[in-house]
Amino acid sequence: MIKNIGIGTGRRKTATARVFIREGNGKITVNGKDIAEYFATAEQVQTVKQPLMVTASDSKYDILINVQGGGLNGQAGACLHGLARALCQVSESNQPALHANGYLTRDSRMVERKKYGQRGARRRFQFSKR
Repeated sequence: MIKNIGIGTGRRKTATARVFIREGNGKITVNGKDIAEYFATAEQVQTVKQPLMVTASDSKYDILINVQGGGLNGQAGACLHGLARALCQVSESNQPALHANGYLTRDSRMVERKKYGQRGARRRFQFSKR
């Protein structure tokens, strides 16, 4: 039986990530695939790994991430948020470093909803005086 030593939920835009930290040697799995295989760019992979770099624990734990909703950039942000929360659960000494870098704050920016009588969220239909 594999025991989770830290669990965190991260959100960004419409993406939600559940992060499970286990004892291991630094393997990161996202939705059953390797992290480099799942995310399209190296930048997205780097985004997810940032909390591990800050706390100097990149080869201490195996990380299992289940993420759904949104696009790949939103999912990467959700993974970062969830991983930071899970690392705080593992060790309270990680909290100051993660907080200083802003990884524990949920990025609340969402897509604005479309309003009735308009073409988009803010875009109006073309006005014709005559």
